[in-house]
Amino acid sequence: MPKFHKLVRDKIPEIIESKGQKAITTTLHTEEYLVEVNYSPLSFA
Repeated sequence: MPKFHKLVRDKIPEIIESKGQKAITTTLHTEEYLVEVNYSPLSFA
């Protein structure tokens, strides 16, 4: 199964699990969230 390091919204984990797959999520603290939101990988530049 592919591994993605992305912010998730709109009940995506529930949609994945409804299809019989497993979604592993982590809730970020405010500081961690802000770091991830501002992260801009070179592949998107």
